[in-house]
Amino acid sequence: MRSIWNGAISFGLVSIPIKLVNATESHAISFRQIHTEDGGRIRYRKVCELEEREVTQAEIGKAYEDADGSIVPITDEDLAHLPLPTAKTIDIVAFVPADRIDPLQMENAYYLAASGAPAAKPYTLLREALKRSRKVAIAKFALRGRERLGMLRVVDDVIAMHGLLWPDEIRAPQGVAPEVDVTVRDKELDLADALMDTLGEVDLQDLHDEYREALEEVIAAKAAGEAPPEAPEPAPGGKVLDLMAALENSVRAAKQSRGEEVGEETGEPAEEAEVRHLPRGKRAGGAAKKTTTGKSAPAAKKTAAKKTAAAKKSTSKSAQSSRSAKKTASATKSTTKKTPAKKTASRKRTA
Repeated sequence: MRSIWNGAISFGLVSIPIKLVNATESHAISFRQIHTEDGGRIRYRKVCELEEREVTQAEIGKAYEDADGSIVPITDEDLAHLPLPTAKTIDIVAFVPADRIDPLQMENAYYLAASGAPAAKPYTLLREALKRSRKVAIAKFALRGRERLGMLRVVDDVIAMHGLLWPDEIRAPQGVAPEVDVTVRDKELDLADALMDTLGEVDLQDLHDEYREALEEVIAAKAAGEAPPEAPEPAPGGKVLDLMAALENSVRAAKQSRGEEVGEETGEPAEEAEVRHLPRGKRAGGAAKKTTTGKSAPAAKKTAAKKTAAAKKSTSKSAQSSRSAKKTASATKSTTKKTPAKKTASRKRTA
């Protein structure tokens, strides 16, 4: 891999010559701008405003534009003589636990390669020290015209460096969080935990850019003069009644995709978690109806069932003669007459 920067790691009094190598690469597909009428390329030309002519790259330099619009030219020689100790040095300033670094600060990643045989021993020393301490090194370095902050850590047998944003470059998340008061119930959290457990973990090596692959198929088809592939029909979206129903359905779908039994997330049959769209007005009326009439009928049925059982028990103990049958009928009739009083008591207890 080609190095993009040469310098040294300053580790106390130890200096480790290194080469900086990009650790990441972009596989994104880039497009050119064209004139839609004839397919001609659209190009940007660098033109001097004073002379109104196109200039070459050799004629282009750097300058700083002041607040009043005045231009201050800056040459490469000016930049080379900046009074910075980090101009050619990755200066380690501290060692901290890795969890002290907020991922929001991380930028580009680089590999640090030992530059030559003399650098192998101090390079290995720093690598093993980082491994054993389970810490990361915080360093300063200068790259592409400005001083940066970096974090050194071990990846396999290589020291990697992540460029970090300065703390004052991280914006405070004010006004981003929901501004309404929301209460999350324990049951909703339990279902969220069940969904997380069901989805489980994933090997990041198995993930790939499906958008780029689809775009490559479209480009290949158009290059061959064929019709681009049709987009698949989107899955029909169901109307979700509330968050609980959405969580229950998500857990059920995840378990079905893994071949597991459903309904275990709530301890109830799977059908009871079905999402149904109910008008708001009907929901209240249905609840009132259930409160006023739903419990008295089961109580009456329960009382009648008890007396029928008692009658059957009395009948089985009597003789099989016709006189026993008449006694049984008489007992049943007397039981029926006594039912209202007991039913009233049952209603009072229910209330």
